[in-house]
Amino acid sequence: MSRPVDAFPVESLRVRRARALERLDRGAMILPAARVRFASRDTEYRYRPDSELYYLTGLTEPGAVAVLRGHADEARFVVFVRPREDKGELWHGPRLGPEIAAERTGADAAYPLNEMEERLPALLKGSDHLYFRLGSEPDCDALVRRALAEARSRGARRGEGPRGVIDPGTILDEMRLRKGPEEIERLRIAAEITAHAHRAALGMARPGLGEWEVEAVLEAAFRSSGADGPAFGTIVGSGMNACVLHYVRNADLLRSGDLTLVDAGASFGLYAGDVTRTFPVDGRFTDRQRTVYELVDGARAAAVAAVRPGVTITEVHEAAERVLVEGLIATGVLEGDAEELRAMDAHKAYFPHQVSHWLGLDVHDPGDYADDGGSRVLEAGMVLTVEPGLYFGAQAPDEAEAFRGIGVRVEDDVLVTDDGHEVLSSGVPSGADDIEELVGSESTEAPE
Repeated sequence: MSRPVDAFPVESLRVRRARALERLDRGAMILPAARVRFASRDTEYRYRPDSELYYLTGLTEPGAVAVLRGHADEARFVVFVRPREDKGELWHGPRLGPEIAAERTGADAAYPLNEMEERLPALLKGSDHLYFRLGSEPDCDALVRRALAEARSRGARRGEGPRGVIDPGTILDEMRLRKGPEEIERLRIAAEITAHAHRAALGMARPGLGEWEVEAVLEAAFRSSGADGPAFGTIVGSGMNACVLHYVRNADLLRSGDLTLVDAGASFGLYAGDVTRTFPVDGRFTDRQRTVYELVDGARAAAVAAVRPGVTITEVHEAAERVLVEGLIATGVLEGDAEELRAMDAHKAYFPHQVSHWLGLDVHDPGDYADDGGSRVLEAGMVLTVEPGLYFGAQAPDEAEAFRGIGVRVEDDVLVTDDGHEVLSSGVPSGADDIEELVGSESTEAPE
């Protein structure tokens, strides 16, 4: 499978920036690249571009800075990038340089990064407020603070320069919440690769295998299918580890009679997949394991069925929550009226998290879950996970003793369409019988 180019077409980027500039009004926005991070001393982690900068510019280089000027009549989009330099490129590879950066991004003007300190005050001069995430990048931080100080000193008499700082998410979060066709295509591919990798992991699963070996199979399948790599730290939790929501050590063995929970997602063109499947290590659920598993998968199915335009994200959560509470009553873990128990949050000892989060450039993509004092209403183009779970860990109450050590989560990636929904991760089944059939099957056929 071929990988996409790093950036979207220039015209697509122009459309996004036009929407952002309209919302800026008389303000300006500064978006710096993500910092290079170090594992130790001078050993760098693999670089991951800043999502907001990439979304509006397509830039993936360290050191880049974009300036959007809602107040300006010309040069409304300006970029600063590292200049071409033989020594730096010998060690870290080719740089764009200002000329190519302007061509690739559609910038009105592009300058070497070392000119930003000199040019930034003039670029911000006519703005009345500034969108910038303080603390995001030290060098940019210092320049922004200086620009604010200058505006404060001259603003009273000249009325020039920004007086306040606002988080860029105020504008960009809402834009990113609704995905365009090119974004949906990348998310669809990320989910397909993720589903293929889960099938590969299920196919090789067996007692005695290390959690880390399952992780290796998943991430090898990501890369061999054209993904950038994992979208987040892969979770492979077997036995009691499956009851730890964000277990990432992946350092234990898969043991016969246990369940293993795998939460993993591929990054494709910087867009994230996020899928969870839970399976019996030796290929057959015990009666109690199957009871819990089918309860969780039924909650997933109910929540997915609820996804459509006009439904609130709270209603999606409640669809899963009702199934789980009624099931906990049926198993004897809870006693009482289902609606009263839900109102009392009696189920939260076993189901402590929300059933959904937004998915996109970030695995936990931005966007408010409430709007105008109520729950967010779903619209076509939104992408969310559906991931109910039940966890009977060491801390579970005594009434759940019969299920202690069982942790189950089942998660799919779901696109809201014009008339309903599309499960992007349908390439790996979730039914209990299907899961049993896949475990140990060594089914590793790559997606087309």
